[in-house]
Amino acid sequence: MKKLRYIVLAMTGFCLSCSDALDQNPQGVISGDELNSPANVEKMVIAAYSGLGNDDIHTSYSLWPWGSMRSGDAYKGGDSPGDNTNWHNYEIFTGNRPESGNTDKMWYFLYVSISRANDALRRINALEESAFPNKKTRQAEVRFIRAHFYFLLKVLYKYVPYIDETIPETSYAEVSNKDLNNDELWNKIAEDFRFGIENLPVSQPEIGRVNKQAAMAYLAKTLLYKAYKQDENNNVTTVDPAELQEVISLCDMVTASGKYSLNADFANNFLTQFDNAPESVFSVQYSKEDGTPKGRLNMGVALNYPMNKEFGCCGFHLPSQNLVNAFKTDNAGLPMFATFNNTDAKEGDDFKVNSFDPRLDHTVAIPGHPYKYSTNFIYEKTWARAPQVYGYFSTLKETVAPDDPSFQKVPPFMSSSKNFQVIRYADVLLWKAEALIKLDKINEALPIINSIRQRAAASTARLKYANGTFVSNYKMDVYKPGVNCTWTKDFAWQALVWERRLEFAMEGSRFFDLVRWGIAAEYLNKYFTEESSKRVYLKDARFQKNRDEYLPIPLAQLNYSRGLYKQNVGW
Repeated sequence: MKKLRYIVLAMTGFCLSCSDALDQNPQGVISGDELNSPANVEKMVIAAYSGLGNDDIHTSYSLWPWGSMRSGDAYKGGDSPGDNTNWHNYEIFTGNRPESGNTDKMWYFLYVSISRANDALRRINALEESAFPNKKTRQAEVRFIRAHFYFLLKVLYKYVPYIDETIPETSYAEVSNKDLNNDELWNKIAEDFRFGIENLPVSQPEIGRVNKQAAMAYLAKTLLYKAYKQDENNNVTTVDPAELQEVISLCDMVTASGKYSLNADFANNFLTQFDNAPESVFSVQYSKEDGTPKGRLNMGVALNYPMNKEFGCCGFHLPSQNLVNAFKTDNAGLPMFATFNNTDAKEGDDFKVNSFDPRLDHTVAIPGHPYKYSTNFIYEKTWARAPQVYGYFSTLKETVAPDDPSFQKVPPFMSSSKNFQVIRYADVLLWKAEALIKLDKINEALPIINSIRQRAAASTARLKYANGTFVSNYKMDVYKPGVNCTWTKDFAWQALVWERRLEFAMEGSRFFDLVRWGIAAEYLNKYFTEESSKRVYLKDARFQKNRDEYLPIPLAQLNYSRGLYKQNVGW
């Protein structure tokens, strides 16, 4: 395999006391103490890595149900609002409740993965470096993995109990989700990534293991989120210039390593054959034909394929009409910031009369257009599961074509062993541009944003029918101050916000951008007002400011803690 395989190390303990003759370990069972050898600790590290891909259909670590579906970029999909009601309630916000099973399950899954990391760290820490020369590197890898999961918890729930390897299991019940304030939690996450920068190698011998640059990038992301200071009501009050400056420095170090670059074609980010290409800074590795019955597949997106005979299920995570309209461009090839949503691009000639950013057809499956660049596999209206509710569009980035070598059916679902990219180099570039604009260095941000746009404009080679004609009318240009725009700070910020939306559409990050910037309530309630005229089920949707920026602490967790945990504001 080209990847480091993420294997699950099963650990089972038995107590046999019937007689001396039975006082021995059963075959296939390993005791906790026996795991403390260097060889077995290496397996514990792999078990921690395996947690990165241990999500399921209701706990997607790509965060599409929380980051895309709640952002105005995507509808829930399925056969109706009643199909997976918890997700419907997330989407409309008004129906969300602390007792939601998905909210509790996601919390649980993330802490299971943190537990794996902590267990591995305890065992690594107990070994002498003379016996385990990889000690510092493996500590850094596992702390990186732990920080990743705490990052997900942080953006989802804001206040969570922080438990590391130094806290004994007997004391877990004494750790409150309010022991650390907002900045202190961010600092804990940042500490693990800083340790990674100090102790991870520039390159790893096995693909899939994290390196020094991945830690730099993830620290930059953490500090960018931390820089937007929030009060106890989730209002953004200030932005810290020192942290923004460190974000820029970290992004520059990632670039200076020479290891990363934008893929020449935007499509390459979402095709299996380009897994671990130079744009991939940190990716979750999946596998197939690895000795397990169905392989190590990305089950977090298993519901997101169209309803046609080649796939069969289930039609979730569907691009919104608002998102499709956002890809329109004006006569100068620039975004239509104010007027993009005045008319709808739905099908047929709508995509010839209007002009578009090419990223549209890399992101959205449109009736009559090739699916995943297959000119003999045209997306049809009949593939849509509930068009009367959610329209005809379908998602593209996380899926693969049925003839892709990574595709695997897992009846009644299907998925693939295609990587999921947590951090792309495009992210690193746009984090730097965002920090520069906030620091009034707008002219330094301009070439960065333009580099992302240049790549997008050039990514049309796969967007053709069999006869060689383009599937949509593409017209896109870079920003040219004094020619096609006036590059003020307000305009530069609008361009940055727009660029992040189109570059990472349907990749699970949009909602968290809106919250970080402090514009979620205003943006989403405007979206609901406009989109509900096209999707009636959204008529009761409403984002409640000072509450809906974060999920509630799950009711089950509040009950388990016997009042130790405190509920988030507004819930």
